[in-house]
Amino acid sequence: MGLFFSPTKLVITSVLVFQFSAFHVAAKQVAQSAVAMPDSYSADTAKNILELGGNAVDAAIAAQFVLAVTLPEAGNIGGGGFMLIQKDGKSDFIDYRETAPSDAHRDMYLDEQGNVIPNRSIYGIHASGVPGSVAGMWLAHKKHGTVEWKKLVQPAVTLAEQGFVVPPKLAQGVSNYISYLNEQKIDVNFEKYFAGLKANEKFTQPELAKTLKRIRDDGQAGFYEGETANIIEKFMRKHGGIITKADLKNYTAKSRTPLKASWNGYEVLTSPPPSSGGIAILQWLKMYELQKLHNEVAHNSSSYVHLLSEIGKRVFADRAEYLGDPDFFDVPVNALINEIYLKKRMADISLTAISTTEKIKPGLKESEQTTHFSIVDKMGNAVANTTTINLGFGSGVVVEGAGFILNDEMDDFSAKPGVMNAFGALGGKANEIQPHKRMLSSMTPTILLKDNTVKMVTGSPGGTTIISSVYQSILNAIEFNMSADQVVNVPRFHHQLWPKNVIRVHEGLNDAVKVELQKMGYTIDERHFGDMHVIINKDGELDAASENSGRGKSIVF
Repeated sequence: MGLFFSPTKLVITSVLVFQFSAFHVAAKQVAQSAVAMPDSYSADTAKNILELGGNAVDAAIAAQFVLAVTLPEAGNIGGGGFMLIQKDGKSDFIDYRETAPSDAHRDMYLDEQGNVIPNRSIYGIHASGVPGSVAGMWLAHKKHGTVEWKKLVQPAVTLAEQGFVVPPKLAQGVSNYISYLNEQKIDVNFEKYFAGLKANEKFTQPELAKTLKRIRDDGQAGFYEGETANIIEKFMRKHGGIITKADLKNYTAKSRTPLKASWNGYEVLTSPPPSSGGIAILQWLKMYELQKLHNEVAHNSSSYVHLLSEIGKRVFADRAEYLGDPDFFDVPVNALINEIYLKKRMADISLTAISTTEKIKPGLKESEQTTHFSIVDKMGNAVANTTTINLGFGSGVVVEGAGFILNDEMDDFSAKPGVMNAFGALGGKANEIQPHKRMLSSMTPTILLKDNTVKMVTGSPGGTTIISSVYQSILNAIEFNMSADQVVNVPRFHHQLWPKNVIRVHEGLNDAVKVELQKMGYTIDERHFGDMHVIINKDGELDAASENSGRGKSIVF
Protein backbone atom coordinates (compact mmCIF):
# COMPACT_ATOMS: atom_id res chain seq x y z
CA MET A 1 0.00 0.00 0.00
CA GLY A 2 1.37 3.40 -0.88
CA LEU A 3 1.81 5.72 2.05
CA PHE A 4 -0.06 8.67 0.63
CA PHE A 5 -2.32 10.06 3.31
CA SER A 6 -5.91 9.01 3.12
CA PRO A 7 -8.58 9.02 5.85
CA THR A 8 -8.45 5.26 6.27
CA LYS A 9 -7.41 3.03 9.08
CA LEU A 10 -3.82 1.88 9.15
CA VAL A 11 -3.41 -1.56 10.61
CA ILE A 12 -0.66 -4.16 10.52
CA THR A 13 -1.98 -7.57 9.69
CA SER A 14 -0.76 -11.12 9.39
CA VAL A 15 0.34 -12.52 6.09
CA LEU A 16 -0.19 -15.92 4.52
CA VAL A 17 2.87 -17.28 2.86
CA PHE A 18 3.52 -20.28 0.58
CA GLN A 19 7.08 -20.80 -0.59
CA PHE A 20 7.42 -23.78 -2.90
CA SER A 21 10.85 -25.37 -2.71
CA ALA A 22 13.03 -25.16 -5.80
CA PHE A 23 14.06 -28.75 -5.30
CA HIS A 24 12.30 -32.00 -4.47
CA VAL A 25 12.78 -33.43 -0.98
CA ALA A 26 12.25 -37.13 -1.36
CA ALA A 27 12.47 -38.46 2.16
CA LYS A 28 12.20 -35.83 4.84
CA GLN A 29 10.90 -32.28 4.67
CA VAL A 30 13.04 -29.56 6.21
CA ALA A 31 11.23 -27.55 8.89
CA GLN A 32 10.51 -24.07 7.59
CA SER A 33 9.73 -20.71 9.12
CA ALA A 34 8.11 -17.77 7.36
CA VAL A 35 7.44 -14.11 8.01
CA ALA A 36 5.28 -11.70 6.03
CA MET A 37 5.75 -8.19 7.33
CA PRO A 38 4.85 -4.60 6.41
CA ASP A 39 8.47 -3.47 6.05
CA SER A 40 11.99 -4.85 5.68
CA TYR A 41 13.15 -3.82 9.17
CA SER A 42 10.40 -5.80 10.91
CA ALA A 43 10.88 -8.75 8.53
CA ASP A 44 14.63 -8.95 9.17
CA THR A 45 14.15 -8.57 12.92
CA ALA A 46 11.52 -11.31 13.08
CA LYS A 47 13.73 -13.61 11.03
CA ASN A 48 16.70 -12.95 13.33
CA ILE A 49 14.68 -13.78 16.45
CA LEU A 50 13.47 -17.05 14.91
CA GLU A 51 16.99 -18.00 13.86
CA LEU A 52 18.19 -17.33 17.42
CA GLY A 53 15.73 -19.98 18.62
CA GLY A 54 12.78 -17.77 19.50
CA ASN A 55 9.24 -18.80 18.69
CA ALA A 56 6.60 -17.01 16.61
CA VAL A 57 5.41 -14.95 19.60
CA ASP A 58 8.95 -13.79 20.39
CA ALA A 59 9.37 -12.73 16.78
CA ALA A 60 6.04 -10.93 16.82
CA ILE A 61 6.91 -8.93 19.94
CA ALA A 62 10.25 -7.82 18.50
CA ALA A 63 8.61 -6.88 15.21
CA GLN A 64 5.86 -4.91 16.97
CA PHE A 65 8.41 -2.68 18.69
CA VAL A 66 10.48 -2.23 15.52
CA LEU A 67 7.38 -1.09 13.64
CA ALA A 68 6.83 1.56 16.31
CA VAL A 69 10.04 3.09 14.96
CA THR A 70 10.07 2.34 11.23
CA LEU A 71 6.34 2.38 10.35
CA PRO A 72 5.08 5.51 12.16
CA GLU A 73 1.84 5.64 10.17
CA ALA A 74 0.61 2.47 11.87
CA GLY A 75 3.28 0.71 13.93
CA ASN A 76 3.07 1.95 17.47
CA ILE A 77 3.44 1.96 21.21
CA GLY A 78 0.72 4.63 21.34
CA GLY A 79 -2.06 2.46 19.90
CA GLY A 80 -3.37 -1.07 20.25
CA GLY A 81 -4.40 -4.20 18.43
CA PHE A 82 -5.08 -7.91 18.49
CA MET A 83 -2.68 -10.86 18.44
CA LEU A 84 -4.05 -14.27 17.44
CA ILE A 85 -1.79 -17.16 18.47
CA GLN A 86 -1.71 -20.87 17.63
CA LYS A 87 1.05 -22.44 19.73
CA ASP A 88 1.73 -26.02 20.73
CA GLY A 89 -1.65 -27.03 19.35
CA LYS A 90 -3.56 -24.49 21.45
CA SER A 91 -4.99 -21.08 20.60
CA ASP A 92 -4.99 -17.72 22.35
CA PHE A 93 -6.12 -14.20 21.55
CA ILE A 94 -4.38 -11.21 23.13
CA ASP A 95 -6.70 -8.19 23.16
CA TYR A 96 -4.63 -5.04 23.56
CA ARG A 97 -7.25 -2.70 22.13
CA GLU A 98 -7.23 0.85 23.51
CA THR A 99 -9.81 1.90 26.12
CA ALA A 100 -11.73 5.10 26.75
CA PRO A 101 -10.22 7.25 29.54
CA SER A 102 -12.00 7.58 32.90
CA ASP A 103 -13.32 11.03 32.03
CA ALA A 104 -14.73 9.97 28.65
CA HIS A 105 -18.50 10.04 28.24
CA ARG A 106 -21.18 9.27 25.66
CA ASP A 107 -21.64 12.83 24.37
CA MET A 108 -18.04 14.06 24.48
CA TYR A 109 -17.91 14.70 20.72
CA LEU A 110 -21.25 16.52 20.48
CA ASP A 111 -21.86 20.28 20.52
CA GLU A 112 -24.59 22.06 22.54
CA GLN A 113 -27.11 21.26 19.82
CA GLY A 114 -26.29 17.56 19.96
CA ASN A 115 -24.44 17.51 16.64
CA VAL A 116 -21.13 15.71 16.13
CA ILE A 117 -18.19 18.16 16.19
CA PRO A 118 -16.22 17.57 12.96
CA ASN A 119 -12.74 16.01 13.39
CA ARG A 120 -12.74 16.18 17.21
CA SER A 121 -12.54 12.39 17.46
CA ILE A 122 -9.96 12.18 14.66
CA TYR A 123 -7.27 14.84 15.24
CA GLY A 124 -5.75 16.35 18.34
CA ILE A 125 -5.44 15.56 22.02
CA HIS A 126 -9.05 14.42 22.56
CA ALA A 127 -8.98 11.71 19.87
CA SER A 128 -6.86 9.21 21.78
CA GLY A 129 -7.81 6.21 23.84
CA VAL A 130 -5.50 4.73 26.48
CA PRO A 131 -2.75 2.87 24.54
CA GLY A 132 -2.60 -0.91 24.85
CA SER A 133 0.32 -2.08 22.71
CA VAL A 134 3.01 -2.34 25.40
CA ALA A 135 0.69 -4.18 27.79
CA GLY A 136 -0.34 -6.53 24.99
CA MET A 137 3.25 -7.45 24.16
CA TRP A 138 4.03 -7.89 27.86
CA LEU A 139 1.09 -10.26 28.34
CA ALA A 140 1.99 -12.23 25.19
CA HIS A 141 5.56 -12.57 26.47
CA LYS A 142 4.50 -13.66 29.94
CA LYS A 143 2.22 -16.36 28.51
CA HIS A 144 4.13 -17.54 25.45
CA GLY A 145 7.59 -15.94 25.16
CA THR A 146 10.90 -17.78 25.46
CA VAL A 147 13.49 -15.10 24.62
CA GLU A 148 14.48 -12.54 27.25
CA TRP A 149 12.27 -9.41 27.06
CA LYS A 150 15.22 -7.02 26.78
CA LYS A 151 16.54 -8.82 23.72
CA LEU A 152 13.17 -8.45 22.02
CA VAL A 153 12.92 -4.69 22.59
CA GLN A 154 16.58 -3.85 21.88
CA PRO A 155 16.32 -3.91 18.03
CA ALA A 156 13.74 -1.12 18.22
CA VAL A 157 15.92 0.87 20.62
CA THR A 158 18.84 0.61 18.22
CA LEU A 159 16.79 1.75 15.21
CA ALA A 160 15.35 4.71 17.12
CA GLU A 161 18.68 5.76 18.61
CA GLN A 162 21.00 5.14 15.66
CA GLY A 163 18.41 5.75 12.95
CA PHE A 164 17.05 3.83 9.98
CA VAL A 165 17.26 4.60 6.28
CA VAL A 166 13.90 6.03 5.25
CA PRO A 167 12.09 4.27 2.38
CA PRO A 168 10.84 6.69 -0.33
CA LYS A 169 7.20 5.61 0.20
CA LEU A 170 7.38 6.57 3.87
CA ALA A 171 8.94 9.94 3.04
CA GLN A 172 6.18 10.61 0.51
CA GLY A 173 3.50 9.60 3.01
CA VAL A 174 4.87 11.93 5.68
CA SER A 175 5.14 14.80 3.19
CA ASN A 176 1.57 14.29 2.02
CA TYR A 177 0.27 14.11 5.57
CA ILE A 178 2.02 17.33 6.60
CA SER A 179 0.61 19.07 3.52
CA TYR A 180 -2.87 17.83 4.39
CA LEU A 181 -2.62 19.06 7.99
CA ASN A 182 -1.51 22.49 6.79
CA GLU A 183 -4.20 22.71 4.11
CA GLN A 184 -6.92 21.78 6.60
CA LYS A 185 -5.41 24.06 9.29
CA ILE A 186 -5.25 21.18 11.77
CA ASP A 187 -3.18 22.30 14.75
CA VAL A 188 -1.04 19.34 15.87
CA ASN A 189 2.70 18.91 16.45
CA PHE A 190 3.38 16.13 13.92
CA GLU A 191 5.43 18.35 11.59
CA LYS A 192 7.78 19.36 14.40
CA TYR A 193 8.83 15.73 14.83
CA PHE A 194 8.73 14.38 11.28
CA ALA A 195 9.53 17.26 8.91
CA GLY A 196 13.19 16.19 8.96
CA LEU A 197 12.42 12.71 7.64
CA LYS A 198 13.92 12.45 4.13
CA ALA A 199 13.96 9.59 1.62
CA ASN A 200 17.09 7.42 1.62
CA GLU A 201 18.54 9.27 4.60
CA LYS A 202 18.89 8.13 8.22
CA PHE A 203 16.19 9.31 10.60
CA THR A 204 16.73 9.19 14.36
CA GLN A 205 14.13 9.52 17.13
CA PRO A 206 15.98 10.23 20.40
CA GLU A 207 12.90 10.81 22.57
CA LEU A 208 11.32 7.58 21.34
CA ALA A 209 14.61 5.76 21.98
CA LYS A 210 14.54 6.82 25.64
CA THR A 211 10.93 5.67 25.99
CA LEU A 212 11.79 2.31 24.44
CA LYS A 213 14.75 1.93 26.80
CA ARG A 214 12.41 2.32 29.78
CA ILE A 215 10.14 -0.33 28.29
CA ARG A 216 13.15 -2.56 27.63
CA ASP A 217 14.46 -2.23 31.18
CA ASP A 218 11.21 -2.14 33.19
CA GLY A 219 8.71 -3.99 30.99
CA GLN A 220 5.09 -2.90 31.13
CA ALA A 221 5.77 -0.61 34.10
CA GLY A 222 8.30 1.26 31.95
CA PHE A 223 5.40 2.68 29.96
CA TYR A 224 2.36 2.75 32.25
CA GLU A 225 4.13 3.94 35.39
CA GLY A 226 7.15 6.03 36.33
CA GLU A 227 8.77 8.59 34.06
CA THR A 228 6.85 7.78 30.89
CA ALA A 229 3.48 7.95 32.66
CA ASN A 230 4.51 11.28 34.21
CA ILE A 231 5.46 12.64 30.77
CA ILE A 232 2.15 11.54 29.25
CA GLU A 233 0.01 13.01 32.04
CA LYS A 234 1.94 16.30 32.00
CA PHE A 235 1.50 16.56 28.23
CA MET A 236 -2.22 15.81 28.55
CA ARG A 237 -2.74 18.47 31.22
CA LYS A 238 -0.83 21.06 29.20
CA HIS A 239 -3.05 20.57 26.15
CA GLY A 240 -6.40 19.82 27.81
CA GLY A 241 -6.36 16.03 27.27
CA ILE A 242 -8.05 13.60 29.63
CA ILE A 243 -5.73 10.56 29.89
CA THR A 244 -4.29 10.36 33.42
CA LYS A 245 -1.63 8.34 35.21
CA ALA A 246 -4.45 6.35 36.82
CA ASP A 247 -5.83 5.50 33.36
CA LEU A 248 -2.41 4.25 32.32
CA LYS A 249 -1.72 2.25 35.48
CA ASN A 250 -5.17 0.62 35.34
CA TYR A 251 -4.97 -0.43 31.70
CA THR A 252 -5.11 -4.21 31.26
CA ALA A 253 -4.51 -6.31 28.17
CA LYS A 254 -6.76 -9.37 28.09
CA SER A 255 -6.45 -12.95 26.98
CA ARG A 256 -9.69 -13.98 25.29
CA THR A 257 -10.95 -17.18 23.66
CA PRO A 258 -10.69 -16.97 19.85
CA LEU A 259 -13.73 -17.69 17.73
CA LYS A 260 -13.62 -21.13 16.10
CA ALA A 261 -15.87 -22.43 13.38
CA SER A 262 -15.78 -25.21 10.80
CA TRP A 263 -15.86 -24.10 7.18
CA ASN A 264 -15.19 -26.06 3.98
CA GLY A 265 -13.14 -28.73 5.75
CA TYR A 266 -11.07 -26.22 7.74
CA GLU A 267 -11.25 -24.79 11.22
CA VAL A 268 -11.33 -21.01 11.06
CA LEU A 269 -9.61 -19.47 14.07
CA THR A 270 -10.41 -15.77 14.23
CA SER A 271 -10.98 -12.65 16.30
CA PRO A 272 -13.71 -12.40 18.98
CA PRO A 273 -15.34 -9.15 20.15
CA PRO A 274 -14.38 -6.34 20.60
CA SER A 275 -13.39 -7.16 17.04
CA SER A 276 -16.35 -7.12 14.69
CA GLY A 277 -14.28 -8.86 12.04
CA GLY A 278 -14.31 -12.44 13.26
CA ILE A 279 -18.09 -12.69 13.37
CA ALA A 280 -18.31 -10.83 10.06
CA ILE A 281 -15.97 -13.12 8.11
CA LEU A 282 -17.67 -16.22 9.52
CA GLN A 283 -21.04 -14.84 8.40
CA TRP A 284 -19.61 -14.01 4.97
CA LEU A 285 -17.91 -17.37 4.46
CA LYS A 286 -20.88 -19.40 5.70
CA MET A 287 -23.46 -17.48 3.66
CA TYR A 288 -21.27 -17.80 0.57
CA GLU A 289 -21.00 -21.54 1.18
CA LEU A 290 -24.78 -21.84 1.58
CA GLN A 291 -25.40 -19.86 -1.61
CA LYS A 292 -22.86 -21.93 -3.54
CA LEU A 293 -25.02 -25.00 -3.01
CA HIS A 294 -27.55 -23.43 -5.37
CA ASN A 295 -25.53 -21.10 -7.62
CA GLU A 296 -21.90 -21.48 -8.71
CA VAL A 297 -20.45 -18.08 -9.68
CA ALA A 298 -17.09 -17.35 -11.35
CA HIS A 299 -14.39 -15.57 -9.38
CA ASN A 300 -14.62 -11.73 -9.61
CA SER A 301 -17.49 -11.95 -12.12
CA SER A 302 -20.28 -9.40 -11.75
CA SER A 303 -22.46 -12.12 -10.15
CA TYR A 304 -19.69 -12.96 -7.66
CA VAL A 305 -19.09 -9.33 -6.68
CA HIS A 306 -22.84 -8.68 -6.41
CA LEU A 307 -23.48 -11.81 -4.30
CA LEU A 308 -20.75 -10.99 -1.79
CA SER A 309 -21.88 -7.35 -1.69
CA GLU A 310 -25.44 -8.43 -0.88
CA ILE A 311 -24.09 -10.63 1.92
CA GLY A 312 -22.01 -7.65 3.09
CA LYS A 313 -25.09 -5.47 3.50
CA ARG A 314 -26.53 -7.93 5.98
CA VAL A 315 -23.21 -8.41 7.76
CA PHE A 316 -22.78 -4.68 8.35
CA ALA A 317 -26.39 -4.18 9.44
CA ASP A 318 -25.77 -6.78 12.17
CA ARG A 319 -22.41 -5.18 13.00
CA ALA A 320 -23.98 -1.79 13.67
CA GLU A 321 -26.64 -3.18 16.00
CA TYR A 322 -25.09 -6.04 17.95
CA LEU A 323 -21.32 -5.64 18.23
CA GLY A 324 -19.29 -3.87 20.91
CA ASP A 325 -17.01 -4.50 23.87
CA PRO A 326 -18.17 -7.83 25.41
CA ASP A 327 -17.22 -6.55 28.87
CA PHE A 328 -19.94 -3.89 28.54
CA PHE A 329 -22.45 -5.39 26.11
CA ASP A 330 -23.79 -8.93 25.73
CA VAL A 331 -22.73 -9.73 22.14
CA PRO A 332 -24.91 -12.56 20.69
CA VAL A 333 -21.99 -14.36 19.05
CA ASN A 334 -23.51 -17.82 18.65
CA ALA A 335 -26.81 -16.47 17.35
CA LEU A 336 -25.07 -14.37 14.70
CA ILE A 337 -23.10 -17.28 13.21
CA ASN A 338 -25.84 -19.91 13.59
CA GLU A 339 -26.52 -21.62 10.25
CA ILE A 340 -30.31 -21.50 10.63
CA TYR A 341 -30.11 -17.74 11.22
CA LEU A 342 -27.79 -17.25 8.24
CA LYS A 343 -30.11 -19.20 5.94
CA LYS A 344 -32.94 -16.86 6.90
CA ARG A 345 -30.63 -13.86 6.55
CA MET A 346 -29.85 -14.62 2.91
CA ALA A 347 -33.28 -15.86 1.85
CA ASP A 348 -34.16 -12.62 0.06
CA ILE A 349 -30.86 -12.23 -1.83
CA SER A 350 -31.30 -12.03 -5.59
CA LEU A 351 -28.42 -12.63 -8.01
CA THR A 352 -29.94 -10.21 -10.52
CA ALA A 353 -31.10 -7.23 -8.45
CA ILE A 354 -29.79 -4.96 -5.68
CA SER A 355 -31.71 -5.11 -2.42
CA THR A 356 -32.97 -1.80 -1.04
CA THR A 357 -30.37 -0.48 1.39
CA GLU A 358 -32.88 1.20 3.70
CA LYS A 359 -34.76 -2.09 4.14
CA ILE A 360 -31.70 -4.06 5.31
CA LYS A 361 -32.11 -4.17 9.09
CA PRO A 362 -30.40 -6.14 11.87
CA GLY A 363 -31.56 -9.73 11.62
CA LEU A 364 -31.98 -10.94 15.19
CA LYS A 365 -35.23 -10.33 16.98
CA GLU A 366 -33.68 -9.21 20.17
CA SER A 367 -7.30 3.65 10.22
CA GLU A 368 -7.61 2.43 7.22
CA GLN A 369 -4.27 2.93 8.23
CA THR A 370 -3.41 -0.10 10.25
CA THR A 371 -0.79 -2.74 9.79
CA HIS A 372 -0.68 -6.48 9.97
CA PHE A 373 1.94 -9.22 9.97
CA SER A 374 1.99 -13.01 9.89
CA ILE A 375 4.58 -15.42 11.31
CA VAL A 376 5.00 -19.20 11.28
CA ASP A 377 7.94 -20.77 13.14
CA LYS A 378 9.67 -24.11 12.49
CA MET A 379 7.64 -25.76 15.26
CA GLY A 380 4.44 -24.95 13.41
CA ASN A 381 3.37 -22.16 15.77
CA ALA A 382 1.77 -19.11 14.20
CA VAL A 383 0.96 -15.50 14.99
CA ALA A 384 -1.43 -13.20 13.14
CA ASN A 385 -1.04 -9.71 14.56
CA THR A 386 -2.95 -6.60 13.55
CA THR A 387 -2.09 -3.29 15.19
CA THR A 388 -3.15 0.29 14.63
CA ILE A 389 -3.28 3.90 15.71
CA ASN A 390 -6.41 4.19 13.51
CA LEU A 391 -6.00 6.71 10.68
CA GLY A 392 -2.58 7.17 9.07
CA PHE A 393 -0.29 8.74 11.70
CA GLY A 394 -3.10 8.53 14.25
CA SER A 395 -4.21 11.78 15.89
CA GLY A 396 -1.23 13.65 14.47
CA VAL A 397 -0.11 14.33 18.04
CA VAL A 398 3.32 13.27 19.30
CA VAL A 399 3.80 13.07 23.08
CA GLU A 400 6.49 15.67 23.77
CA GLY A 401 9.34 14.12 25.70
CA ALA A 402 8.29 10.55 24.86
CA GLY A 403 8.43 10.73 21.07
CA PHE A 404 5.51 8.46 20.13
CA ILE A 405 2.35 9.23 18.17
CA LEU A 406 -1.01 9.05 19.95
CA ASN A 407 -3.81 7.05 18.38
CA ASP A 408 -7.18 8.47 17.29
CA GLU A 409 -9.14 5.34 18.16
CA MET A 410 -11.93 7.22 19.93
CA ASP A 411 -13.39 7.70 16.44
CA ASP A 412 -14.13 3.96 16.41
CA PHE A 413 -16.80 4.49 19.04
CA SER A 414 -20.25 5.56 17.95
CA ALA A 415 -20.21 9.30 18.68
CA LYS A 416 -23.96 9.42 17.99
CA PRO A 417 -26.40 6.74 16.80
CA GLY A 418 -26.89 6.88 13.04
CA VAL A 419 -23.83 9.07 12.39
CA MET A 420 -20.99 7.52 10.36
CA ASN A 421 -17.40 7.51 11.58
CA ALA A 422 -14.36 8.13 9.35
CA PHE A 423 -14.90 4.75 7.65
CA GLY A 424 -18.58 5.18 6.95
CA ALA A 425 -19.50 2.71 9.69
CA LEU A 426 -22.65 3.21 11.74
CA GLY A 427 -23.14 2.25 15.36
CA GLY A 428 -25.52 2.49 18.29
CA LYS A 429 -25.79 1.73 21.98
CA ALA A 430 -23.58 -1.37 21.80
CA ASN A 431 -20.63 0.82 20.78
CA GLU A 432 -21.38 4.08 22.59
CA ILE A 433 -18.59 5.74 24.60
CA GLN A 434 -18.20 4.66 28.22
CA PRO A 435 -15.18 4.98 30.56
CA HIS A 436 -12.71 2.07 30.31
CA LYS A 437 -14.64 0.55 27.40
CA ARG A 438 -12.89 -0.84 24.32
CA MET A 439 -14.07 0.66 21.05
CA LEU A 440 -15.36 -1.71 18.35
CA SER A 441 -12.72 -2.76 15.81
CA SER A 442 -12.58 -4.27 12.33
CA MET A 443 -9.12 -5.77 12.86
CA THR A 444 -9.38 -9.46 12.03
CA PRO A 445 -6.18 -11.49 12.39
CA THR A 446 -7.15 -15.01 11.29
CA ILE A 447 -5.57 -18.47 11.12
CA LEU A 448 -6.89 -21.51 9.23
CA LEU A 449 -6.25 -24.97 10.68
CA LYS A 450 -6.65 -28.47 9.31
CA ASP A 451 -6.12 -31.41 11.66
CA ASN A 452 -4.80 -28.80 14.13
CA THR A 453 -2.03 -27.83 11.70
CA VAL A 454 -1.64 -24.21 10.60
CA LYS A 455 -2.64 -23.89 6.94
CA MET A 456 -2.97 -20.14 6.52
CA VAL A 457 -2.21 -16.93 8.40
CA THR A 458 -3.90 -13.80 7.11
CA GLY A 459 -4.93 -10.26 7.91
CA SER A 460 -4.84 -6.73 6.57
CA PRO A 461 -5.14 -3.06 7.45
CA GLY A 462 -7.92 -0.95 5.99
CA GLY A 463 -10.58 0.01 8.55
CA THR A 464 -13.87 -1.66 7.71
CA THR A 465 -12.34 -2.97 4.46
CA ILE A 466 -10.17 -5.28 6.59
CA ILE A 467 -13.07 -7.69 6.85
CA SER A 468 -13.44 -7.90 3.06
CA SER A 469 -9.70 -8.36 2.55
CA VAL A 470 -9.57 -11.21 5.05
CA TYR A 471 -12.60 -13.21 3.93
CA GLN A 472 -11.64 -12.82 0.27
CA SER A 473 -8.07 -13.91 0.99
CA ILE A 474 -9.49 -17.12 2.50
CA LEU A 475 -11.80 -17.72 -0.44
CA ASN A 476 -9.00 -17.00 -2.91
CA ALA A 477 -6.56 -19.39 -1.22
CA ILE A 478 -8.96 -22.24 -0.46
CA GLU A 479 -11.87 -21.95 -2.88
CA PHE A 480 -9.83 -20.77 -5.88
CA ASN A 481 -6.47 -22.42 -5.03
CA MET A 482 -4.36 -19.29 -5.44
CA SER A 483 -0.74 -18.92 -4.40
CA ALA A 484 0.19 -16.49 -1.65
CA ASP A 485 1.41 -13.96 -4.22
CA GLN A 486 -1.89 -14.19 -6.09
CA VAL A 487 -3.89 -13.90 -2.86
CA VAL A 488 -2.27 -10.64 -1.78
CA ASN A 489 -2.28 -9.00 -5.23
CA VAL A 490 -5.55 -10.06 -6.91
CA PRO A 491 -8.13 -7.23 -7.08
CA ARG A 492 -10.46 -7.12 -4.06
CA PHE A 493 -13.76 -5.37 -3.49
CA HIS A 494 -15.76 -4.11 -0.52
CA HIS A 495 -19.37 -3.19 0.24
CA GLN A 496 -20.68 -2.29 3.70
CA LEU A 497 -24.36 -1.30 3.34
CA TRP A 498 -23.59 2.44 3.49
CA PRO A 499 -22.73 4.48 1.44
CA LYS A 500 -25.70 3.23 -0.55
CA ASN A 501 -24.91 0.79 -3.39
CA VAL A 502 -21.22 1.77 -3.52
CA ILE A 503 -18.68 -0.98 -4.20
CA ARG A 504 -15.06 -0.11 -3.59
CA VAL A 505 -12.65 -2.00 -5.86
CA HIS A 506 -8.99 -2.18 -6.66
CA GLU A 507 -7.67 -1.24 -10.03
CA GLY A 508 -7.56 -4.42 -12.09
CA LEU A 509 -11.13 -5.60 -11.83
CA ASN A 510 -12.32 -6.48 -15.35
CA ASP A 511 -13.85 -3.45 -17.14
CA ALA A 512 -16.77 -5.50 -18.46
CA VAL A 513 -17.55 -6.62 -14.90
CA LYS A 514 -17.57 -3.00 -13.71
CA VAL A 515 -19.93 -2.01 -16.53
CA GLU A 516 -22.31 -4.86 -15.64
CA LEU A 517 -22.30 -3.81 -11.97
CA GLN A 518 -23.01 -0.19 -12.94
CA LYS A 519 -25.93 -1.34 -15.10
CA MET A 520 -27.33 -3.14 -12.03
CA GLY A 521 -27.25 0.18 -10.17
CA TYR A 522 -23.94 0.11 -8.31
CA THR A 523 -21.49 3.00 -8.09
CA ILE A 524 -17.87 1.88 -8.47
CA ASP A 525 -15.34 3.55 -6.19
CA GLU A 526 -11.96 2.55 -7.63
CA ARG A 527 -9.45 2.98 -4.80
CA HIS A 528 -6.88 0.52 -3.47
CA PHE A 529 -7.37 -0.67 0.11
CA GLY A 530 -5.46 -2.85 2.53
CA ASP A 531 -1.91 -4.20 2.59
CA MET A 532 -2.01 -7.96 2.87
CA HIS A 533 0.72 -10.18 4.31
CA VAL A 534 -0.13 -13.87 4.04
CA ILE A 535 1.45 -17.24 4.76
CA ILE A 536 0.06 -20.48 3.33
CA ASN A 537 1.08 -24.01 4.23
CA LYS A 538 0.52 -26.46 1.40
CA ASP A 539 1.57 -30.03 2.14
CA GLY A 540 4.27 -28.86 4.54
CA GLU A 541 5.75 -26.24 2.21
CA LEU A 542 5.38 -22.62 3.26
CA ASP A 543 4.50 -19.90 0.76
CA ALA A 544 4.62 -16.28 1.94
CA ALA A 545 3.82 -13.00 0.23
CA SER A 546 3.47 -9.29 0.93
CA GLU A 547 1.36 -7.05 -1.28
CA ASN A 548 3.33 -5.48 -4.15
CA SER A 549 1.89 -2.00 -3.65
CA GLY A 550 3.32 -1.62 -0.14
CA ARG A 551 6.83 -1.76 1.27
CA GLY A 552 6.44 -5.15 2.90
CA LYS A 553 8.83 -8.09 2.85
CA SER A 554 8.17 -11.82 3.15
CA ILE A 555 10.77 -14.50 3.79
CA VAL A 556 10.64 -18.30 3.92
CA PHE A 557 13.69 -19.94 5.46
